[in-house]
Amino acid sequence: MSNPFSGRAMSLNGPARDLLPVTPSDSLDLTHVACGLYVEQGGVIVLLTEQQQTRTVTVADFSILPVGVRRVLATGTTATGIHALVQP
Repeated sequence: MSNPFSGRAMSLNGPARDLLPVTPSDSLDLTHVACGLYVEQGGVIVLLTEQQQTRTVTVADFSILPVGVRRVLATGTTATGIHALVQP
């Protein structure tokens, strides 16, 4: 099978290389800083950005949130089915 990612430099302008489920936590960072989030069921997301700023956003069902994310906090987050878009 041909691999379109083989020999290709990672880019924030292109597709993520993997999608990882997120378990919101008030103390633990994601295993990789995400280049964005995909959310299955909308609601509120409280997150710590790559720049270490806490932000609260409301998203709709099946949303893509294109922001660098270190952590999704449990406190205040009501959205579910959150996945980190990563470039491991």
